[in-house]
Amino acid sequence: MTMLIKGVIGVAASLAFAANALAADAGTAEEASALVKQGVAFFKANGKDKLIAEVANTRGQFVSKDLYLSVWDTKAKVLAHGANPKMAGKNIIELKDADDKYFMKEIMTKAANPGNGWVDYKWVNPVTKEMQAKSAYFEKVEDIVISAGYYKK
Repeated sequence: MTMLIKGVIGVAASLAFAANALAADAGTAEEASALVKQGVAFFKANGKDKLIAEVANTRGQFVSKDLYLSVWDTKAKVLAHGANPKMAGKNIIELKDADDKYFMKEIMTKAANPGNGWVDYKWVNPVTKEMQAKSAYFEKVEDIVISAGYYKK
C-alpha cells in the first residue's frame, strides 16, 4: 500500500470514529425536556431579552451534546436558535419535514392548547447527514414557545 492510500484510510477511519463518538453523545428525550424546562426557568428569572441572548449563544448554557434550544413567538417567528443564529427573524410556520409534514404548524397548534407537548418529524441529522426521526419537546410561556428536539435511535 502506498503512503497516500494509508493516509487516506487513516483519515477516513478517524472521521468515522469521530462521527460515531458524536452520535454516541446524542441527547435523549429526558435531556431535551430538561433543557426546555431550564430555559423556562431562565425566562421566568431573567426575562425574554436575556433568554433570547443566551439561546443565541451557540456555546451558551442551552447547548448540550447535540441538543439546543429554539425560541419562537406564537406565530413561529424565530427569536433565537441555539445552533443557527441566522434563523433569527425568520417565520418558519410553513416549514415541512421530509414527509411534507407541517410540523411547525402542529407545534404552534399544540402550544396554544395545552401549551406543551411533543411533535415527531423527520429531519437531517447534522452529525450523520442522514434523514432521521426527530422529536421536539416544547413549552409555551407567556408569548413565546421554547423547544428542544432530539434524534431518535
